Amino acid sequence: MSARRRYWLMKSEPDAFSIDDLQRVGTEPWTGVRNYQARNFMRNGMRTGDGVLFYHSNCTPPGIVGIATVACEAYPDPTQFDRASHYFDPKATQEEPRWFNVDVTFERKLSRIIPLDEIRAHADELGEEFALVKRGSRLSVLPVSAAQWNLLLSLE
Repeated sequence: MSARRRYWLMKSEPDAFSIDDLQRVGTEPWTGVRNYQARNFMRNGMRTGDGVLFYHSNCTPPGIVGIATVACEAYPDPTQFDRASHYFDPKATQEEPRWFNVDVTFERKLSRIIPLDEIRAHADELGEEFALVKRGSRLSVLPVSAAQWNLLLSLE
């Protein structure tokens, strides 16, 4: 008996890593997350095969641009140990890593961007627990229910 598939939204700035970059490489480690709640979602919640809404942030317009799949269980983010990395963490050790990441695999680009403004127009249907439409929420990784996943993809 397999566990039910879970769904997530993962944000990336397209100047740093875009849906086109993911399409080009196929599978990529989702490194550099330095928020404990987002880390916990990856470390404790994500499972191989989970669905990912790929979201471009800090651009015009921000929005959902594609679909990916979680390719593996979480493992220690190697950038925390790399002194040359912007994401180096001097408090992290190999024995006690602080940061984790998963790998994500490209599935497809959406036929159009689903912009944040349009997503916000469906806030009541998405529910108040949906962090993307909450004021002040800046999580880069957040859970999406099956109903929210279906609603968001229906906007495509």
